[in-house]
Amino acid sequence: MPSEEELFASVDALLNEEPHLPPPAERARLREAAGITQARLATALKTTTQSVKNWENGRSEPRSPRLDAYQRLLNGWAAKYPAPGAAPAASMATTGPAAPTKQVAVRGETVHAPQAPSVPAEAPARPATARSAAPSRRPATRAAGPAVDPRFPHGPLAVLDGDGCAYGTGGIVLDCPARTVVELVEWTHAESGLGAPKLNRYGKDSAPLIVLTATAAVKLGLPERLEGHEQRRTLRLPQDHPVVKQVVKAKWRLTQRGFGPWARIYRKPQGRERQCVQLAILSWHALDERSWPGLAEMGPADIARVLGVYATRVITPRGSTAVSGLELMTALRPPTRATQDPTTGNWVPGHNPGSLGTEPMDPAPPEATPEHPVVVDSGWTGGFLNEEAYQWVRDVDLLTDEECTLPYAVGLDLNTSILAAARLIVGLSAPDHVVGPTFNPKIPGSWLVDLSHVEVDPRLPSPFTPDGTRPTEPAWYQTHTVAYAQELGYNVTPLEGYLRHETGAYLAPWHDRLKNAYVDTLADLGVTKELTDVEFLAAMERHKAVDPAMAAVLAAIKATVKGGIGKLRERPQGKRYKQCEPWPALQRPTWRPDIRAAVISKTRTNMHRKLRNMATMTGLYPLAVLTDCIVYPSPSASPLDFLPYTASGKPQPGAFRLGPTPGHAKLEGVQSMLGPAGWRWCRRHGQWLLPVGEGHPFHSREVTAMAQELERAQRRWRRVEAAAQSAGVRPLEVYALARAVVCG
Repeated sequence: MPSEEELFASVDALLNEEPHLPPPAERARLREAAGITQARLATALKTTTQSVKNWENGRSEPRSPRLDAYQRLLNGWAAKYPAPGAAPAASMATTGPAAPTKQVAVRGETVHAPQAPSVPAEAPARPATARSAAPSRRPATRAAGPAVDPRFPHGPLAVLDGDGCAYGTGGIVLDCPARTVVELVEWTHAESGLGAPKLNRYGKDSAPLIVLTATAAVKLGLPERLEGHEQRRTLRLPQDHPVVKQVVKAKWRLTQRGFGPWARIYRKPQGRERQCVQLAILSWHALDERSWPGLAEMGPADIARVLGVYATRVITPRGSTAVSGLELMTALRPPTRATQDPTTGNWVPGHNPGSLGTEPMDPAPPEATPEHPVVVDSGWTGGFLNEEAYQWVRDVDLLTDEECTLPYAVGLDLNTSILAAARLIVGLSAPDHVVGPTFNPKIPGSWLVDLSHVEVDPRLPSPFTPDGTRPTEPAWYQTHTVAYAQELGYNVTPLEGYLRHETGAYLAPWHDRLKNAYVDTLADLGVTKELTDVEFLAAMERHKAVDPAMAAVLAAIKATVKGGIGKLRERPQGKRYKQCEPWPALQRPTWRPDIRAAVISKTRTNMHRKLRNMATMTGLYPLAVLTDCIVYPSPSASPLDFLPYTASGKPQPGAFRLGPTPGHAKLEGVQSMLGPAGWRWCRRHGQWLLPVGEGHPFHSREVTAMAQELERAQRRWRRVEAAAQSAGVRPLEVYALARAVVCG
């Protein structure tokens, strides 16, 4: 037994340890809850704004005496602004302090869901009054998020099956007595305990989401399938459908998109209380298989688990992943906040600094699309921004003999490369037209400049064009593209520009939330930052099989990133659109093609910088760059044999490196470059032909007699490649599917 002196000495040692700060995310939450900017906090603590940013991002920690002052401040804020659900609470079956309650039917019994005390989320043991959902065969995962808000004790959503069971997050199953859509909406709004708290102090709570299976939809009077001749996104129930009439008769409303796969049903708010319910009908293809792989084969409990994790880490789904990505931007940067009218003293909605506001903004003509009214009405013919992702394949004439002898082509895929570039300064104000401006890399905008004089190694794609060809005349470029030309050591002289002088990091919180969601979900699949490169490659090879439900969440997060950025320049859709007329997306403040162009420009220049560094460090040049995939010739089937490492075994800074963080790389695929002895070389180019796979009719034939046919195929390939790009398909996928013998 230890003596009393030993125990006291141990306790004193603990007391004398340096104070522990709350997690970085909580530090930022407390500061924002107090309404204090990072700059003001830096001034109070006699430090820099960047230091405060680093503390809130987890990149560094303060030291004494600043540490003690910072902790004292955070403790004071924590007492004033406690986190939702932070206070310990009894389970639903435990008698707690008197508080207003509402009865909620949980499968098997009726329980009283507290409205004031908090309820722990993802508790290790389910409440005695709630029946757990059918046990999943998936491995257990760590808790997806913080404690549940006491106003929404049953989580953000539920999946309703035909037997009246509403499967929620955390394994809970609620009894839903609704027999009609109106009864379902009333029950969800008043009794279900579903919903999610706002993501920003000036934002709005997320409406509860009810996902209907096919049997539930039929039970509620909806058709099992929604069919028609138009594109699926425009399908909806007609106005004279009985369900639509019931909704209108009950004084509920539908949004302009009507009763479709995603139906939003609402009433005008009463005071601060929102009255809104979101419905998603699975059998109407509300959840796209490409964004939610495998979800169609899952049961209601697993679907609730997948959507619940996504809702906790990203946002409660409000439509496609692209729509959710765009809605997340607004939820994190609300357009308005309460401001006091100096004349009347009343609190009224006012502009929220750093947001895009409430009114749509016309783009500059070169930033718009050809069918935009700004272009049509002005007769603009001055060209457009062409900031798109790479679609480039190196000319075979530039392949060296050494590269042709390497047996493998290894593809590296950059993890959500667009997300890695999204933490940038963008323009918030309308564009100002300037003739002959002096280039300033700190001003977001579009610049007309001639970059044809910039020399780049021909074995690399040009950083200024999506197809990698060298510019030949003045063209419009985004600020990051022009700044990269300066970085390469060349002078730039813009002829004119459309510049935005009010700026801000609009996408910063969007980037942070999606990055954390991506990294956390990969960690649930066994892919963590602590793994060595060998372990990382092995973990990525098997991660989808570890837990298909979490793999679906990961795919949805990636689709949210790409779709959200794409929505910033949504083009007209549907057969009803008439050429040169405005389309609905233009009414959104978030229709901002300039922001999309800025993100893609930074993504492409970041990639080119690493391509240059790779060439300097290893002497290797890519065979192709397709969006976020880079193909290198390799002596083996592993990227470990050509990625650069330091003498200590660490990845070389500035080059591509393996890892789960956005912007880092993973193995996309490997293709053998060696063919059977019957394969020779192309007489036209004198190069070895790429293999085309088993089963090709010319798999082992001499190709000398086929020279003319090959040349015709090679000439056609350029048209096929262009058609594939315009259709949004990777050209190499077309190449592989067609099994065409093409070498240039």
